[in-house]
Amino acid sequence: MKSKWTTKDARAAIARLSGDGISDDLALRVYTTRLLGSDGELVLHGGGNTSLKTSVRDIDGREVDVLCVKGSGWDMGGMEPPGLPAVRLAPLLELEALETMSDEDMVAFLRCNLLQPDAPTPSVETLLHAFLPHKYVDHTHANAVLALSDQPDGQRLCEDLYAERAGVLPFVMPGFELAKACAAAWRASRDVEGLILSKHGLFSFGATAEESYERMIALVDLAERKLAAGTGNPFVQVKMPDALAAVEDIAPLLRGRLAVAKRDGGWRRVVLAFRTNPDILRFAGGEKLRDYATRGPVTPDHVIRIKPEPLIVPPPQDGRLDAFQDALEAAVRSYIEEYDAYFARNNARAGGTKTMLDPLPRVVIVPGLGLFATGGDARAADIAADLAEANIAVVTRAEAFGRYEPLGREELFDMEYWSLEQAKLRTRDARALSGRIVAITGGAGAIGRATARAFVAQGAAVALIDLAGDGLPAAAEETGALPVTGDLTDDGATEAAFARIVRTFGGLDILVSNAGAAWQGRIGAVDETAMRASFELNFWGHQRAARAAVAIMQKQGTGGALLFNISKQAVNPGPGFGPYGIPKAATLALMRQYALEYGDQQITSNAVNADRIRSGLLSGEMIAERSRARKVSEADYMSGNLLRREVEARDVARAFVDLARSRATTGAVLTVDGGNVAAMMR
Repeated sequence: MKSKWTTKDARAAIARLSGDGISDDLALRVYTTRLLGSDGELVLHGGGNTSLKTSVRDIDGREVDVLCVKGSGWDMGGMEPPGLPAVRLAPLLELEALETMSDEDMVAFLRCNLLQPDAPTPSVETLLHAFLPHKYVDHTHANAVLALSDQPDGQRLCEDLYAERAGVLPFVMPGFELAKACAAAWRASRDVEGLILSKHGLFSFGATAEESYERMIALVDLAERKLAAGTGNPFVQVKMPDALAAVEDIAPLLRGRLAVAKRDGGWRRVVLAFRTNPDILRFAGGEKLRDYATRGPVTPDHVIRIKPEPLIVPPPQDGRLDAFQDALEAAVRSYIEEYDAYFARNNARAGGTKTMLDPLPRVVIVPGLGLFATGGDARAADIAADLAEANIAVVTRAEAFGRYEPLGREELFDMEYWSLEQAKLRTRDARALSGRIVAITGGAGAIGRATARAFVAQGAAVALIDLAGDGLPAAAEETGALPVTGDLTDDGATEAAFARIVRTFGGLDILVSNAGAAWQGRIGAVDETAMRASFELNFWGHQRAARAAVAIMQKQGTGGALLFNISKQAVNPGPGFGPYGIPKAATLALMRQYALEYGDQQITSNAVNADRIRSGLLSGEMIAERSRARKVSEADYMSGNLLRREVEARDVARAFVDLARSRATTGAVLTVDGGNVAAMMR
């Protein structure tokens, strides 16, 4: 492992932060924390922590010694000074004299000694940082060190490798006990540059930010050099079927089997993240996969995100999805039964005081394809996938060197059900549409963007489908949605667009069929080519999208929602707009037909009838033209309704969200036009 420290970048960090009144020491702490956090071989998603001992002025103006330590919830890769809350150091040091301290008391004590009461809660390993005397302390879960310590004789291997350079401790649960153990280990050999925590990670320390960082890199590099003596691919491969089913064919099946029915008749759904590469495929294709893949995560910190072990399913043969679905359902049932037994056994050991967590798997390994990770939203799924990839990398290196042997199930249970680890998950997204996947056609337009923002605000994973061009990337960046290029007038392009959504998120729950364009002309004189072009987008585009969406929803078996933008022209046609309004009227009939034919599968189908929304269809030029024709101001034209207010794209977006959330409404039209008597449904 190579150092990424440069004097130039260190000075730049000081210059960037000095304007905010940040000391050079704290600026360098931020800089090296980012260096560590940006390396996936060292730290992933909120793991690890760093600290700095310094002095600051308290609210009364007096200098006070503090420990600036990573706050819970902060990712080291994006560290900024607020993520290193200052805790009064003297009271922390006094705690070392105690024999025991509960986790809850420790956290309360840390919060009581924050200089800023609204600062993030300090890391659960704050006392460990405090009890070590060094100015800078770094902690990571380096892959190489884990591959070495996760061996049957891992502690001895580490002791031999690091000799007098680092102390080596057996596994101890994080918290007060580990802090005391590390302080004692340092006192026993004060010249060490770091501490190796068996099957957990390592600490380095120093008088300067550079020294502590460079020691971390050097300690990890030693482990990497040791592991280099291992063999190449340690996994004997099994023969895969000649033809495998595609990811987009099996992901909805998997997602449907991992959905949980709620008491109110709805579903708690998950988002999937799919990963594959040669390393994952070699791991998943191993003859002894069910042995080495289920021994446990490489560090106990990962257990709250990926569970003690993954679900393993058979390779999905192309053309035999029914057989795969049966095997998948059996595998999920077996996984839940085994987790129930794991919980019951360990809860009895813990005194029967724990409440069982969701027993469903967080990682699913599919030989021949790769792995799927699950989460309550897209970010959580990506985090679980990153951790699963890191686990595969460590297990592979450990098996190539010797035998992978992580912590046992009892220690994993203690970590999985540790109150301080569970606190990290209590902020998990609980918004109304968390776990839902939404596709919005015409996503780059005004209504598409507003609708994307509305669904993202409700916790959904959103994909915007539109033609290639500058508008789509900008809309995706603005809304936080996935940009998907797709031409809805083309069957193949439409199928490819929905396949990409499934490959990215795992399925689909809600379709907002919004794409459209306004062809105009007197109906008796309109060119047939223009009329057919309008039908191709304004009717067939809706049909293609709905057909693709329903196919995905049926595989999931958890219902869904089809939402169509039919426009006022479908119910209240205007002169000169027949080429646009007639296919829109056909789309209204299409919506009702879907409601009729798929209601028994809990797929709702509804429409929004909107009018006079500033968008690509109703441009500024058209507004000016219509206003002049009616001899009114533009403001009066746009607010020419019963409510006397302009209707905006966000009003349409809210209507789509409301219909998506309604499980007892189908075949309905929700009008969003401020009140137009002529467009009222009869």
